[in-house]
Amino acid sequence: MNMDIIAKRIVKEYVEEHLDKSDKDIKESDKQPYIVWKCKTLQNWKYLMSTDLHDGMYYELTYNGDKKEWYLDAYKKFENRCITMPENDEVGL
Repeated sequence: MNMDIIAKRIVKEYVEEHLDKSDKDIKESDKQPYIVWKCKTLQNWKYLMSTDLHDGMYYELTYNGDKKEWYLDAYKKFENRCITMPENDEVGL
């Protein structure tokens, strides 16, 4: 069983289910999820995924190997900031 394929299918189904009905000109390739990061620990998997849609969404998928269940969290990115650390900033405040 290829967990990457399953994870991408779950996200694509979610994306298609939640597209605005007026968005008829969206390219199929923009709806294709891609993996930003993944990790496997014992029988569990964690994925962070996105698409090329300009909707600010990203997706977190967790597979619980004990229960054989997937959990999907869908997030909207509101902002991306760069915070520069001052050289004299104390660690552990």
